[in-house]
Amino acid sequence: MDLDRLAAVHLFPVRHHSPRSSATLRAYLDEVRPKAIFVEGPSDATPLLEALVDPKTVPPVAILGYRTDGEPASSLWPFAAYSPEYVAVKWAFEHGVRVELIDIPVGTTLAPFDGALVGHDDADDPGGHEDAHAHAHEHEHEHEHEHEHEHGDGDGPASAEGEQESIYAACARARGFRSFEEFWEASFEAPRYDPGPFREALLAYADLVRSDGDRLIHRARDAYMARSILERMGPDLAPSEVAAVLGAAHAAAFAARDVDPALEARLPAPIPCAMTLIPFSFPRLSEQLGYGAGNRAPQYYQRAHDAGGDFRRATLEVLIDFTEHLRLRGFMASLADTIEAFRLAVSLAELRGKAEPGLDEVREATIATMCRGDATHVDGFLWPAVIGRNVGRVGGGIGKNSLQEEFWREVRERRLPATDAPESFRLSLTNEVEVGTSVLLHRLRIAKIPYAAYAGTRAAGRGGAGARGQRRGQAASEVPPDELLRQLSETWEAQWTPATDVALVEKIVLGDTLEQVATRLLEEDLAACHTTGEAADVLLNAVLASSARAAASALDACDRFAAGDSDLPSLARACRAFAGLASFGSSRSLSSLGDGVIATMLEKTFARAVLRVHGGCTGSDEAVAPAKEALRTLHDVALSQPIVDRAAWFEAARALVDSDAVNPTASGLACGLLYLAQELDDRGDREGGSPDHDDAVARIVGLRLGSAAPPEAAASFLAGFLEVNALVLVKSRPVVEALDAFLGGILPERFKDTLPVLRRAFAALGATERRYLLENVLAARKLGDKARAAQAVLLEKDREKLKEMSEDLSQAMDDLDDLL
Repeated sequence: MDLDRLAAVHLFPVRHHSPRSSATLRAYLDEVRPKAIFVEGPSDATPLLEALVDPKTVPPVAILGYRTDGEPASSLWPFAAYSPEYVAVKWAFEHGVRVELIDIPVGTTLAPFDGALVGHDDADDPGGHEDAHAHAHEHEHEHEHEHEHEHGDGDGPASAEGEQESIYAACARARGFRSFEEFWEASFEAPRYDPGPFREALLAYADLVRSDGDRLIHRARDAYMARSILERMGPDLAPSEVAAVLGAAHAAAFAARDVDPALEARLPAPIPCAMTLIPFSFPRLSEQLGYGAGNRAPQYYQRAHDAGGDFRRATLEVLIDFTEHLRLRGFMASLADTIEAFRLAVSLAELRGKAEPGLDEVREATIATMCRGDATHVDGFLWPAVIGRNVGRVGGGIGKNSLQEEFWREVRERRLPATDAPESFRLSLTNEVEVGTSVLLHRLRIAKIPYAAYAGTRAAGRGGAGARGQRRGQAASEVPPDELLRQLSETWEAQWTPATDVALVEKIVLGDTLEQVATRLLEEDLAACHTTGEAADVLLNAVLASSARAAASALDACDRFAAGDSDLPSLARACRAFAGLASFGSSRSLSSLGDGVIATMLEKTFARAVLRVHGGCTGSDEAVAPAKEALRTLHDVALSQPIVDRAAWFEAARALVDSDAVNPTASGLACGLLYLAQELDDRGDREGGSPDHDDAVARIVGLRLGSAAPPEAAASFLAGFLEVNALVLVKSRPVVEALDAFLGGILPERFKDTLPVLRRAFAALGATERRYLLENVLAARKLGDKARAAQAVLLEKDREKLKEMSEDLSQAMDDLDDLL
């Protein structure tokens, strides 16, 4: 390898997303007029460069490389308008100059390297050399090099105790700056450089930092890129006719002839992959803390770039915008405040030895002047203004895949949010169009396409399981599918991010439409199911996503599993699913499943579940916790679905109440459920809580809490009994009398063993329940008259005390008048 020839090339070191690098680079290219430009970037993505600089393409955009072997891994190479690589490619096309990318291919970037990924971050970026692989995450779609920045955005360069200080923190400390980003702005970003001095300064800096840390991966990339440049130059191009635009550490290595060709063999073989160009956004760019300068405030640096590198003008524009933000929100902010903030920002920069103000000066000046020392409004209004919400656009030269086409078509036609900022909206599920929108969002949810998050619902039913579906702020994946099925409305929060398009590109291997992708994933979930309840959840998701094929397969699986399923919670879960489908399934346009099929499945599964009630409620408190929830579910289904054998359920519940072999909390829960359903008197035809019904519950509670019962078991029964509806239970005087007799009859030596269970039992009682309980206890003990008499005595004493205080107060006021 001819390293002397390589070192003679016009090496231009840059830092990614640096406005000053891009402005100085353009001036340098105008000066040297190369015949070929080689740019750091995946070599197999060179065919995308024409689309990258297409007039219809508007940065920020990103090259997306993704695996095509079924593994969900990808990586992004983002470009802002002020990215030096983008400026170099654009200059080449404007001047008819040959331009190529010369870094390792996408397939090699995504391939494993000593247990990690090769990566493409540069060692001249803080954090990049320590974790060069963090940019490609499986099953995650925020792929934009989310390194943990050890310096933060404004914190001092402190290192952990016992650890060696990084070279970046040392650079900042040596110059008296609080963070590396502040050091970079003051040293390289704000000062106006000529191209020659800028190259020399940045090469010297890169030569200093490139030796810090383990650069094995980057040195292997050095070898690859060095060979690529020399091969592309060939014998026809002289080094003086070639410009290479590289990360500063790579350029410094080439200039120092510090390249080991043997290291290229350490790179892994490329894996199957493909690449495309997708839109990107400023909010995503701002999250790349370890990958490039300026990322923390893309809009601010875009303003500086548009102003020809004039950071004073960018600062003034940001402050004017912020003033308008404050005024629109009712705060006092004038042009005089803006001018004062600008002057303070410039003064702070001068005091700190900075050529022009940067982000830190903007923030501090704003807090001190317009916000009167309160940083709240800065963080709420100013930072979004300097980050920006710009979303790029890809020209027509790059075709979208079918999933992207479908997604964007649906977003346009349904007027869904298409910006990188969260927007909330509600869907009315009585409207056919909005039901279709719900189906689309559920397909995206099942396909794990990051776009819309479930934010809340309004249930169609009252109480029971339906009421539990009204929690807000939950992801759809955290809400049981049957709760989503029975809603009158759904509230979603949607936000497009580059990760949305990344996922749409990756999922193309699963199908050509979102329905096909959702169906494929549902069938994979179904193949992993082992119980009736799991298969029933897949069935409900299939209905929510309007996937008829997956729904039919799931229905068959439910029937097959139920025949041999002995797990009570699983069967109850399936019953809940079938009950939801029987009541609300037609609203999802899947009535082709057939009401008869669903009804039959519900009857059979319910009967199987009832037969397993007794066995499922045997065991410790921890073991029967899922079974208790199953009892609630079966009870709800029995009361709401006339086609099931309600009498069989009541008989099974009564058997639990009378059994000493099952867990006492399950017996208590069954007793409470039967009491609320007015089924404890064995006749089941009474209404309105008859005396016979109250006598029955008092008899059962008295028996289970009587002196003959072990106190621990009695307390556990009580805990389960009060779980159902404590307010209704404590309103019943016979029930309270039985509770009072039980508590009063516990022997002192056994009380301490019973106390923990009793505390758990009564902990669920709120203020209202405790008041009713106390009133009934007082009535049962005939203490009401005595209490009222005591209260009257207390009131009389209070009146006498107030009279005394009034006299003292009057005397004090007279004394005060004398003093005045």
